[in-house]
Amino acid sequence: MTIHHGIKHTAQNTASRPIQTPSSAVIGLVATSHDADADYFPADRPVLVTNIRAAIAKAGTAGTLKKSLEAIADQTDPVLVVVRVPDTSIAPADDADIVGGTDVNGDLTGIQAFLVAETLLGVRPKILGAPGFSGATVTNALATVGEKLRAFVYAKLSAATIAAAVVAEGGFAQANLMPIWPDWTGFDGRAVATALGLRAKLDAEYGFVHKSLSNVAVNNISGIDKDITFNISGVGTDAATLNNANITTLIRRSGFRFWGNRTCSENTLLAFEVAVRTNYAIQDMIDESQATYIDTPMTIPTIKAILSGLNAKGRSMVSAGKIIGIEFWFDGALNPSADLAAGKAKISCKFTPVAPLESLEMLPEITTEYYLNFGRSLVQTA
Repeated sequence: MTIHHGIKHTAQNTASRPIQTPSSAVIGLVATSHDADADYFPADRPVLVTNIRAAIAKAGTAGTLKKSLEAIADQTDPVLVVVRVPDTSIAPADDADIVGGTDVNGDLTGIQAFLVAETLLGVRPKILGAPGFSGATVTNALATVGEKLRAFVYAKLSAATIAAAVVAEGGFAQANLMPIWPDWTGFDGRAVATALGLRAKLDAEYGFVHKSLSNVAVNNISGIDKDITFNISGVGTDAATLNNANITTLIRRSGFRFWGNRTCSENTLLAFEVAVRTNYAIQDMIDESQATYIDTPMTIPTIKAILSGLNAKGRSMVSAGKIIGIEFWFDGALNPSADLAAGKAKISCKFTPVAPLESLEMLPEITTEYYLNFGRSLVQTA
């Protein structure tokens, strides 16, 4: 046995640690193809794509896979988790195949495969969609899996008219869902694929999730597949009707754009896409940064280090304009000694996300006051 005789110093790692914000820009794409490279895109397995152009070359031509990847690539060059659902020219994949489940080997398939992406690939998809599949069953499955991943879903409503789209939106209440109607021309599901790409692009450009998808020009779009009336006053148009039903629509104004900020939630605090995604991003940041403290000695320096690190990160987010305000604190009333002795501590938090400037009201006034010095000005200039 080795004997130590003297003074030994062991560093205590209780100082606050720099905190990084996990990536919110990873796309989760479910798509179909029967002629894709099966080695590159194994059936019903999550695949990490870091070179979208290379992935397009392996995607085949059938189904929705290649078209969706191309529409995403028109907007950005993202990181994706892709699940290819196999189909055939005789038996195309249906909604049940897209929703997925557990196969005979115990592996998750379809949308459910996103749940094991982080374990298998080291990344968590945060922007989810299944272009070309707009049924309620698929949309609900995406939203359910999305809640588990703290991921946001972009889905087209299955509707032929504005009235039908409004009715369809009424069937959803998820805070992590942005319903879109109608579609871009080109192929069924192009609006969803474009939304996935644009969302990842904005997250990367702004360094966070606080810029809405709305009112940003999108690339390589030539038309909208339904007639949608629009004016910037936001009154008496199809776009206004859809927005009032929490539906993001499509417009043409100095290019083609998404127009809408809303989720399906009835909770006013979660009404905006950016509010929900900010909530998710803050939870992810807390999880990733505080995991190292789990199972360390629960001492006053440890709790102080946790609070110091979180509040420092919060101040930097406020300074960068990513949130309006945030605060973390230890509330003694919520932490009785019995809980602390049992290894349980509660840290309180409150924050205010950045809202999009959705409605700008101008207050014009007709007045005669600018004529008050009219005569004097004429005399002075004569």
